[in-house]
Amino acid sequence: MFDKILIANRGEIACRVIRTCRRMGIASVAVFSEADSDALHVRMADEAVLIGPAAAAESYLRSDKIIEAARSTGAQAIHPGFGFLSENAEFVKAVAKAGLVFIGPPADAIAAMGDKIQSKTLAEKAGVNTVPGHVGDISDADTAISIAADVGYPVMIKASAGGGGKGMRIARNDQEVRDGFSSARNEAKSSFGDDRIFIERYVEEPRHIEIQVLADGKTAPLYLWERECSIQRRHQKVIEEAPSPFLDEKTRKAMGEQACQLAAAVDYHSAGTVEFIVDKDRNFFFLEMNTRLQVEHPVTEMITGLDLVEWMIRIAAGETLDFGQKDLKRQGWAVETRVYAEDPARNFLPSIGRLRRYQEPATGRDVRVDSGVDEGSEITMFYDPMIAKLVTWGTDRRAAVARMQTALDSFYVRGINHNMNFLSAVMAHPRFREGNITTNFIAEEFADGFSGRELREDERRRLAAVAAFIDWRRQECHGTPMHAAERVVRVGQEQYAFALERAEKGIRATSTEGTTTIEGDWRPGWPLFNGEVDGTALTVQVDRRGPALVLSHDGSVLEALVMRPRVAELARTIPEKAAPDLSRYLLSPMPGLLVSVKVETGQEVKAGEELAVVEAMKMENVLRAVSDGTVVKIHAQPGESLSVDQAIIEFEELPAN
Repeated sequence: MFDKILIANRGEIACRVIRTCRRMGIASVAVFSEADSDALHVRMADEAVLIGPAAAAESYLRSDKIIEAARSTGAQAIHPGFGFLSENAEFVKAVAKAGLVFIGPPADAIAAMGDKIQSKTLAEKAGVNTVPGHVGDISDADTAISIAADVGYPVMIKASAGGGGKGMRIARNDQEVRDGFSSARNEAKSSFGDDRIFIERYVEEPRHIEIQVLADGKTAPLYLWERECSIQRRHQKVIEEAPSPFLDEKTRKAMGEQACQLAAAVDYHSAGTVEFIVDKDRNFFFLEMNTRLQVEHPVTEMITGLDLVEWMIRIAAGETLDFGQKDLKRQGWAVETRVYAEDPARNFLPSIGRLRRYQEPATGRDVRVDSGVDEGSEITMFYDPMIAKLVTWGTDRRAAVARMQTALDSFYVRGINHNMNFLSAVMAHPRFREGNITTNFIAEEFADGFSGRELREDERRRLAAVAAFIDWRRQECHGTPMHAAERVVRVGQEQYAFALERAEKGIRATSTEGTTTIEGDWRPGWPLFNGEVDGTALTVQVDRRGPALVLSHDGSVLEALVMRPRVAELARTIPEKAAPDLSRYLLSPMPGLLVSVKVETGQEVKAGEELAVVEAMKMENVLRAVSDGTVVKIHAQPGESLSVDQAIIEFEELPAN
């Protein structure tokens, strides 16, 4: 067994590997860029080595610096995590040449499966079902259009070296192929340094279901069941679960066996994942093989009891698996949500900044948090905006989802925008609860974006009563004796009048709709209300916005102003302040690089017309006109770094006909 391992990664996966190393008694070495000098993975590791500036191309993608860091610290092996160099065959060869061990599959397997064109050909030879399409490289848009017509619309345009949703476009006609080919090619070159593109049939009503495989290179590969990864946005996974609520045992077995056939065909060893697309009739087709640890591996660990990182290390050290396929049992259900620093109200664009407050939910057998940050950490524009992976387990799917909802309510993050309210809204959605999901779920159910889950009337009244309780507790903690009081809680345009009185463990709030009993030990400054409302446990996040309380619960955000009755009467007479008119400006919805401006001063534009392209987190974002107008001024130029809400273009609205 190794004495010391270097982790060639950052963030939550680096911390994840370090925890397993620590449990196995193996010393760990972290590498870090200048932007990560105070990062959690640096502080957790036994040693840490600076490898370059913030940009990944000058640090985490520098194989020479990483190998030198391993040599200088006496590390015997390198674990790549996921992303960065984890699927770089040349890096694996360089590690071996340096006399070190790569904790992962052989270079040949990575090369074969890393090229989507080659991997599809190999899958067909191995007897694995594949999606109809054109597997050769495509040189130009005209050729792409001709191929798409032969394959049959709709088609998926994909980067051969792609992953993580980058370099992928769906096209339903010739024009969309032309536009998508160019964008996908540019994105692929920017992200992977490889602009080769191929085209395959797009499966309607698809589910994304993947099989976790584990192989030691000496015995037959094993499959560790499946993960359902259909909840996606822009082809990026958002929520995963194991097992899939859709598969029957016959399909599950067939998919697992085909995944193992492919692993054996490329002499695979270590942990890997074979991804499939599954149609509504449970026909399944090979997508790709990820020759690394997956982001969503914790759900597999939760239902199998295995530590995949530990087995990657043991296999790399020459050990064989001490269990077979028949020994593997599924235990309960697990769900993972990816907590991102992004703004759902701005079409999920990345949010950067410092984590001013960071409080994870209590963890244990049923709740797991994989994170690479803590309070004070900074989310920068240089790397993926993931904050943490939140994983819950239950004896069945319903229990796992219920625990996830409570855990999301208990996960308190401030200083940046995040997607947890959106994740809660998905958990509460009837279609998700039924397991009736496809990769189109978010596009179909949140077609107009997300600004918060709509509350039912009984939920609004219950949260209004919690607001009254918080006001009562605030008064008590400030030394005001409280026995009975009257309060009016204004929520939007509605008002709830409560008569409050002390109860045995809390208060009773009586209104015209009835009486609500609220119990809890909240104190001023506490970010969470943990208590009971009418005997039901409830967790609510508590913030202040001026004189109002902002309560977040189960995917909804409610602003409540608690007032004495006389103050409420006077408040009705205060006029609403009009918001400034920013409709004449195209504002940058995210921090990023202005790649191009498509219009000129004096040009008339129509609604829907492309105005500019902004790149953030290696993704190109096309900004379009929301109405007709004339360009008055260009405020920013291509190549300029933009901040959120920075003006790019100013318009003069065209008069109505």
